[in-house]
Amino acid sequence: MNIILNGKPKEIRSTLNIQSAVELLCKNEGPVIAELNGEIIKAPQWEKTALKEGDVVEFVSFVGGG
Repeated sequence: MNIILNGKPKEIRSTLNIQSAVELLCKNEGPVIAELNGEIIKAPQWEKTALKEGDVVEFVSFVGGG
């Protein structure tokens, strides 16, 4: 299945939900915000929200610095 992940095409297995996608694809260990097709999905809904062909997914994490 193909999605757009953080602005780039990405092929994934079709059984992923947002929770498993964050675990597999998000590079940062800190808190993550997940956006699906322009809508923020709160963490309690991640396991219940399956990804579908053509979805646009954004994972945003906060990085400290100075």
